Amino acid sequence: MADFGISAGQFVAVVWDQSSPTEALKDLVDKLQALTGDEGRVSVENINQLLQSAHKESSFDIILSGIIPGSTTLHSAEILAEMARILRPSGCLFLNEPVETAVVNNSKVKTASKLCSALTLSGLVEVKELQRKFLSPEEIQSVREHLGYHSDSLLSVQITGKKPNFEVGSSSQLKLSTTKKSSGKPAVDPAAAKLWTLSANDMEDESVDLIDSDELLDPEDMKKPDPASLRAASCGEGKKRKACKNCTCGLAEELEKEKLRDQISSQPKSACGNCYLGDAFRCASCPYLGMPAFRPGEKVLLSDSSLNDA
Repeated sequence: MADFGISAGQFVAVVWDQSSPTEALKDLVDKLQALTGDEGRVSVENINQLLQSAHKESSFDIILSGIIPGSTTLHSAEILAEMARILRPSGCLFLNEPVETAVVNNSKVKTASKLCSALTLSGLVEVKELQRKFLSPEEIQSVREHLGYHSDSLLSVQITGKKPNFEVGSSSQLKLSTTKKSSGKPAVDPAAAKLWTLSANDMEDESVDLIDSDELLDPEDMKKPDPASLRAASCGEGKKRKACKNCTCGLAEELEKEKLRDQISSQPKSACGNCYLGDAFRCASCPYLGMPAFRPGEKVLLSDSSLNDA
C-alpha cells in the first residue's frame, strides 16, 4: 500500500468488477481502512455502477481500479472521465489493465500507449506506466471467461495519472495591466509640425510664391526623342534582326512590313500583264493557267505541280 501513498484521513475509492476475487477484495479493503483510520473513508464501487453513483465532484484523494489481485478490468473512456471528475485536485488514479503488446484492429483490449492516451484525454496529467508483467494462468483464464478475448500476447500494466491542481470548469480572472504602454515614438515638436503644415488659406496668401512646374523643364526635355534611342540595347542585335517579346520600340512592326514586301516580290511576275484576267488572256506557258482570275497585287499560291508543269 505504500506504493499508492495512502495516509490517514484520506478518502479512497476501490473499483472492482466481476473478475475480482471476493476474498482478495475484502483483504484489500481491510488494509486500506487500517491506513486511512477513523478520519478517512474507503468506498467500494462496482465499475458497471460507477456512472450511476451519487458521488460528487472532488470526492476522493485516491482511486484504485483493477488493483485487486486476479482482476482483469477494462476501462472505457466514459469510466476514466468519471474517475477524473470524482477525484480531488492533485488526487491520483492507479489502475491495472491487461493490454496488447501489438496493435490489433477492432480489439477491445488496448495497447499500453493507447491506455496512457486515454487517461490524458480524460483530463489527467503526469500519466506514466509504473509496472508491466505477464499475466498469470488464472488471469489469462479470467480474460477468456469474463472478456471473451483470446490472445497469446497480453500483458498486465499498472498506470497512474494525477488530476490537475484545479477543478474542471473552474475559472480565474486574468490580471491585465491597465497602465498605458509607451508607443516608443519620439515626441513631435509642435513648432516644427506647424512649420511644415500648409493649409488652404496659405494658398491665397500673396506672400507664398508658387513655382511653375514648366519652369523646371530644360529645353532638352521638350524635344521629341529619336525612336532609335528608345529601343532596348539588345533589340535587333545579331546577324538576324529579331524583335524582343512585347516589343514597344516599333521594330516588330517594321519587320512585319519587310516580311510582307518580301512575300509580294517573291510572287511570279507576269510577262504580258494579263495573268490576273483569267485563262482567256493568259499565255500557253503562264504559271497561273487553270487558276481563277484575281485582283492585281493579290497574293496567289502556286502548287508544286503547277510550277513543274510550267
